[in-house]
Amino acid sequence: MVGSYANGAGAGGGKNGAAERKLDELRRRLGKAEGDPLRIAGVGAGAWGSVFCALLQDAYGRDHRDKAQVRVWRRPGRAVDRATAEHLFEVINAREAVLRRLIRRCAYLKYVEARLGDRTLYADEILRDGFCLNMIDTPLCPLKVVTNLQEAVWDADIVINGLPSTETREVFGEIGRYWKERINPPIIISLAKGIEASLDPMPRIITPTQMIANATGVPLENILYLGGPNIASEIYNKEYANARICGSDKWRKPLSKFLRQPHFIVWDNSDLITHEVMGGLKNIYAIGAGKFPFALNHCLILFTACLVLS
Repeated sequence: MVGSYANGAGAGGGKNGAAERKLDELRRRLGKAEGDPLRIAGVGAGAWGSVFCALLQDAYGRDHRDKAQVRVWRRPGRAVDRATAEHLFEVINAREAVLRRLIRRCAYLKYVEARLGDRTLYADEILRDGFCLNMIDTPLCPLKVVTNLQEAVWDADIVINGLPSTETREVFGEIGRYWKERINPPIIISLAKGIEASLDPMPRIITPTQMIANATGVPLENILYLGGPNIASEIYNKEYANARICGSDKWRKPLSKFLRQPHFIVWDNSDLITHEVMGGLKNIYAIGAGKFPFALNHCLILFTACLVLS
């Protein structure tokens, strides 16, 4: 197993200068021509997927629009219920900066109407204003939201898989059809946690990165996994966190440096399978540990057994 820490802060030039240097370095590695922006597409807009794309938008897409573009795909048509709309209105009015931003964008009135029950809001609509339906209390930056999957991914250089593992195979199977004519495969960073069991041709587990490779034909060296554990809202609120990006030597070090933020430390590691499996099992371990609240020895035995079996 090989692991290291990426220090992407840079020396001198300030925050924006360091970000631009990291962006330029990754663009060079990808062979991007001058005037051709780095295109980052998030697939899935749950809490972690939305926050991850918002971090990249804040770091690169906002101040370097000519060099980086960030967009997020989510399915259209999911309505925001009345109680959530009322709570969202309270969140907006409690944050002066958010309120001013919506007024400037001529977007505030629709939240007033939704609060009164005169209008229905939709999840993709509010995400454009920076509100993830799974995380209403943590406003994000405004995001470019696309509801057509082909439009979102067909020319993307980097794709962020923010889907649940249960949906990863199906959605990336559709994406694979759009990429059949591509000459250069994109880089895919999977945030999905979970595993599938298969008995054919022999008993084995299938991780999300393997699902993506099988569904799209993208070589596994271009598919990486990023895991914490982390809490999405804490990361966007700039509480200290760290994560590991795991995968091939070719991309994990450049990406760890690119993704690193002052409050979000990204390590790189070569052991993709172990990190994916443990990411999928951590919640099961937590449930098991909860069965022994008054028996520490039993809890330790459980975790030791799980780690040995892993």
